[in-house]
Amino acid sequence: MEQKNYITIEGYKQIKEELHDLVTKSRPILVNTITWAAGNGDRSENGDYIYGKKQLREIDKKIYLLTKKLETAEVIDPKVHMGSEKIFFGATVTILRNNSIEQVIKIVGQDEVNTALNHISWKSPLSRLLLNKTVGDSFLLHLPKGDDLIEILEVSYK
Repeated sequence: MEQKNYITIEGYKQIKEELHDLVTKSRPILVNTITWAAGNGDRSENGDYIYGKKQLREIDKKIYLLTKKLETAEVIDPKVHMGSEKIFFGATVTILRNNSIEQVIKIVGQDEVNTALNHISWKSPLSRLLLNKTVGDSFLLHLPKGDDLIEILEVSYK
């Protein structure tokens, strides 16, 4: 049984744009380069040809993977929960760790994870504990370095 591939509207658009760029820009340019290199004679010693074919395989693999992600994606609009204090997929949550460190995180799909922006997967341990909780709730997050006391300060859907 295939698992759900939840994704936000923004994440879906980003994957679709990346796929479009690969199919309409990167791949055709590379095919032209390979065609040119193939016309230069012996292909067994032609670096442009050999490297180009390798790159083409990588691009084709990426196109295949992105296509599969889009086919299995279940797009969720977080704005349907606008105004709710309950945490669902797509929520932006402000938490307080150990009564000292305030952190803002967004719960997103696995293909949208970005640690620099504090976008975490809905499957991560922290997200799984946050889901269905509300503002004011607190709980312990068990980590290898010890437990963190997490308090939910704010929930929004942007």
